[in-house]
Amino acid sequence: CVFTFGICQAGGAGKVLAEWVMHGETEWDMWSCDPRRYTDYTDPQYCVDKGMEIYGHEYAMHFPRHYWPAGRDRKHSAIHDRVEALGAQFKPFNGWERAMWYAKPGDDTSEAATQTWNRKGPWSPRIEEECLAVRDAAGILDLPGFSRYRVKGPGATEWLKGLITGRVPKPGRIGLAYFSDDKGRIVTEMSVIMLEEDFFFLITAATAQWHDFEWLKKHLPKDAAFTIDDVTAQFSCQILTGPNARRILAEVTDADLTKPWLTHQSCQIAGRWLQLVRVSFAGDLGWELHTKIEDTGAVFDAVWAAGQKHGLKPFGMEALDCLRIEKGYRAWKGDLSTDYTILQGGLERFVDWSKPDFKGKPALEREKQQGVAKRFVTLVVDAGDCDAPYMSTLWHDGKVVGETTSGNWGYRIGKSVALGMLRADLAVPGTEIEVEIFGDRRRAVVQEDKPLFDPENERLRA
Repeated sequence: CVFTFGICQAGGAGKVLAEWVMHGETEWDMWSCDPRRYTDYTDPQYCVDKGMEIYGHEYAMHFPRHYWPAGRDRKHSAIHDRVEALGAQFKPFNGWERAMWYAKPGDDTSEAATQTWNRKGPWSPRIEEECLAVRDAAGILDLPGFSRYRVKGPGATEWLKGLITGRVPKPGRIGLAYFSDDKGRIVTEMSVIMLEEDFFFLITAATAQWHDFEWLKKHLPKDAAFTIDDVTAQFSCQILTGPNARRILAEVTDADLTKPWLTHQSCQIAGRWLQLVRVSFAGDLGWELHTKIEDTGAVFDAVWAAGQKHGLKPFGMEALDCLRIEKGYRAWKGDLSTDYTILQGGLERFVDWSKPDFKGKPALEREKQQGVAKRFVTLVVDAGDCDAPYMSTLWHDGKVVGETTSGNWGYRIGKSVALGMLRADLAVPGTEIEVEIFGDRRRAVVQEDKPLFDPENERLRA
């Protein structure tokens, strides 16, 4: 293990390495140093290219929207050429190139244009257009690389019940599941698509592929009669979301589009079978379209053609981040990490205390009885030109009282939003604190524990 700052980092490096060796886990979340960040897309040439880039830019600024160019184009979506033709500007996620935003002719897409801390740049009017298209009509996002595990066989459902903090969804339903360690800390978040008893898919972040699969395999019973397989490479996903999403789907499929939120069904589009999942990380009416890799192009083409008269526009990961933060949706290894417990993360509604046991339950019961030290909050920030980045300090009465876990501009509400962890006694709606953004302290106000956009989830459930 090499640390280029030598003795300066030696003490901390030694501490966490010893914890990993002795206990299999660390006191602090160490994802930034975890080798499982790099999966099957790496090879010797990738290591050479990235090593030279990193060493050559050791003291360079890391701007929020600057995507480093070395080691790119390792994995492409089945419709990469289509979204590229629409103006997509890409960034890799576990090697998969995903569209971040869509440029128009004449937009400055140079690397030099990204050398800024400011929210505004060539991308900002395009991201706003994408967000408002989702709000007012419909948007489609190509989302290759979702990590996906197939679990099947006798005892699979009972095994899952003992691992997750909450309930297992019934067949035909989808649920959000949280996995904690023995200390009650957040290990990961997965979607559970329950096909039938003892047969389900677990869907997790692209970057979590090896991390989560290893964690699941580690907790398999030695005599397990069921199997768990990583089938990530076989599938892709698109998000279709916005008030016109149902109208668009009605033109290309005979699926029952009246099925409620958090359901799924098999259907055909353009003669290709897919799984239609009634969820949207954008927080609006929408579906995820889970397709076999080889069927993705035909499905996208059919949906895209049908959507033109309904105002369908492509949107990217930048817009998705703006949309999800207005809903208070958490992102893995930012808002969700082993630096925080399930209760600190505001996830108690995903805990089924009536279950006889689950991993981390004793620790969470103790914490519930003693009271949490800090709580997850949503903040509206008087941010000026820059939104709060990850790990901005929160201040009150001249003292640090917490940190942000993510921040962005909410184009649907016209405000800068930050999510973060705040000392429990201050986590009260209306409390005024300060957020330090690139050395400048800005006023922020704690919000109610509900989404800032569509607070009653009426659009989501429409």
